[in-house]
Amino acid sequence: RDSSVTGVQTCALPIYSVPVQRALAFLHLCRHKAIYLGEDELIVGERGPAPKVTPTFPELTCHSLDDLRVLDSRPLTWYRVDDAVLETYEQTVIPYWQGRSMRDRLMGQLPAEWHAAYEAGVFTEFMEQRAPGHTVADGKIYAKGMRGFQADIAAARAALDWENDPTAHSRDEQLQAMHIAAEAVIVFSQRHADLARAKAADCADPQRTVELLTIAEVCERVPAEPPRNFWEALQMYWWCHLAVVTELNGWDSFNPGHLDQHLEPFFAAGLADGSLDREGARELLSCFFVKFNNHPAPPKVGVTAAESGTYTDFCNINLGGVRADGTDAVNEVSYLLLEVIDELHLLQPSNNIQLSRQNPDQFLHAACRVIRQGYGFPSVFNCDAVIEELLRQGKSLADARAAGTSGCVEAGAFGKEAYVLTGYFNLPKVLELTLHNGRDPRTGRQLGPQTGDPREFTSFDQLFDAWRAQVRHFVDIKVRGNQLIERMYGKYAPAPFLSILIDDCIAKGRDYNDGGARYNTSYIQGVGIGTLTDSLAAIDAHVYGRGTLSMDELLTALADDFAGREPLRQRLLNDSPKYGTDDDVADEIMRACFEAYFETVDGRPNTRGGSYHIDMLPTTCHVYFGQVIGALPDGRRAGVPVSEGISPVQGADRRGPTAMMLSAAKMDHLRTGGTLLNCKFTPTLLAGDEGIENMGRLVRTYFRLNGHHVQFNVVRADTLRKAQAAPDDYRDLIVRVAGYSDYFCDLSRALQDEIIERTEHAGF
Repeated sequence: RDSSVTGVQTCALPIYSVPVQRALAFLHLCRHKAIYLGEDELIVGERGPAPKVTPTFPELTCHSLDDLRVLDSRPLTWYRVDDAVLETYEQTVIPYWQGRSMRDRLMGQLPAEWHAAYEAGVFTEFMEQRAPGHTVADGKIYAKGMRGFQADIAAARAALDWENDPTAHSRDEQLQAMHIAAEAVIVFSQRHADLARAKAADCADPQRTVELLTIAEVCERVPAEPPRNFWEALQMYWWCHLAVVTELNGWDSFNPGHLDQHLEPFFAAGLADGSLDREGARELLSCFFVKFNNHPAPPKVGVTAAESGTYTDFCNINLGGVRADGTDAVNEVSYLLLEVIDELHLLQPSNNIQLSRQNPDQFLHAACRVIRQGYGFPSVFNCDAVIEELLRQGKSLADARAAGTSGCVEAGAFGKEAYVLTGYFNLPKVLELTLHNGRDPRTGRQLGPQTGDPREFTSFDQLFDAWRAQVRHFVDIKVRGNQLIERMYGKYAPAPFLSILIDDCIAKGRDYNDGGARYNTSYIQGVGIGTLTDSLAAIDAHVYGRGTLSMDELLTALADDFAGREPLRQRLLNDSPKYGTDDDVADEIMRACFEAYFETVDGRPNTRGGSYHIDMLPTTCHVYFGQVIGALPDGRRAGVPVSEGISPVQGADRRGPTAMMLSAAKMDHLRTGGTLLNCKFTPTLLAGDEGIENMGRLVRTYFRLNGHHVQFNVVRADTLRKAQAAPDDYRDLIVRVAGYSDYFCDLSRALQDEIIERTEHAGF
């Protein structure tokens, strides 16, 4: 070791602890990886050696040669992989990492019952593809440079009780790793400063020369010391972002959280002393946004390599919300950011507004005017509900007010929490298993307990109790697997740099992945509650209520995918209570399903000192989950996507957006960590000031009912069909998929069809 960097004595034959080993590897990368400085950019630093290039992380999940060839040959969102990379993987990477990667480790240790449920599509597992890391920056990085963090680390090391604390050694190793990681980012920034000065010396353009010299000055200041101005503040965050996503491929990508609040003092100071004007700030913000959009997420492996149809890394910037004292936080930077979002309409960074009762309608209407353009963003969150959700989970009021949402819709305490998404849970698939006494009709395997032959059930309650027992069984399997995975990441894959940024990792001397954060949450995301509700409602109505259909007749029809039984399918589709229509019968079933899932998951302890909670979101997993389910009692055919988020079944919400939101509001959002609701409006519905005001009233009403989130596609289905037929004419068409937006023509056909099938609302 270099003691001038690490502060650690050298030894002849060094044997490094895992966290120090990880930190030294990160330092080596920062010293030697290729760096890039574009001709016109003002914010510098790339994840790879150039824009739109991304590394792989074989220590987490090692791509096979077949994976790499699939990525290179995908017809839409491809990753180019040249022969040199294939040769390196074949000769060096795969021989070393095969059997050693985190994915290999966990897949080798998870029990057979976990694998059986996973392979059947009952649930997914995020950590087979990426590391934990669903977290967000708070404001401390703008007040304290890396030298300040290193001083905190030194103080924590000095305070260790070596005589009485048996964990002192492991804590000291972790703190040493944090010190090294902080130094690594300073080294990386200085390399960019040196490059900028070298380019300035050879630059013939006086204006660009000044810019390059300023870049050098900025990079010599941050991240070592706290930023002094708007430009330095943006670059400070960007170095932290790059460090987090370079050190470990976390799910989801790090992001700046309340960017408008963090930048406000720098913006005001720049205006006051004349060093900044509004257009200059706008240009810097635009350059900042381009950096996010330059960064495709690292590619997946296995089946996901072929199916994951997006490059997005799920950065999600929060605007608005409240200050520490609960007052309105909207400021001039909030509006400036909305202008940049509208002008650039890039896929990344994703963005949202945190709408509180304290925020003015002027802010909401400004966001609605951007939404009306049809980009699918910003999405809209109920700031007051988010605070209530986090208070219920045990956060302090101060931490809850400074919190927000990230990824798709997930709530967390910014700068203070490791809130880890563990995977999706297929609620309708569990119903299919229940209808077959725990057996998977696709494979014939007995996956769940034998909860009874539904043909012998005499009441809806018996069926529901059987479904609830199956849910409990599979959640038990999921949680047992996650407990093992958490321990493996805590032991083998620490994140020393990320740990610097999250309270209270330094104070505890514990890694982010090992319970170091102030709050440690594990989320399991429920998918398909609309499909589940409508299926149970159809059974309740036709089998147990009206008695016009026997369970045997229904199960036979499902086994045949309704072949030769189209009148029955239409009856189930059109003459059953439907969630999303403000039908109390259907909505009460939805509430019962939600309660059963919530009670099964919420409050279970994880291994990091926190607990499990639920989210209700799918990303694009509702398409995959539909592929592993046969026909269902709501009239859905085999293989069709299930409902996404907490949205109704595609096309079922036939009584307008008000009825849909009234149904969705009957769910207790405050006991989740996030719910996702999609709406699709025709452009004419939002025309003029009246359209904007009506949209604002709709959102405010839903949030008064404690709804967590809503997002909008503003596009006609006819336009989407035309884009399917002639994609080259619609390459700039952006749609909201789930918790992110993407180019419509880059989506799979199944996902395109699912978006088209969502109800198109032409009136309120």
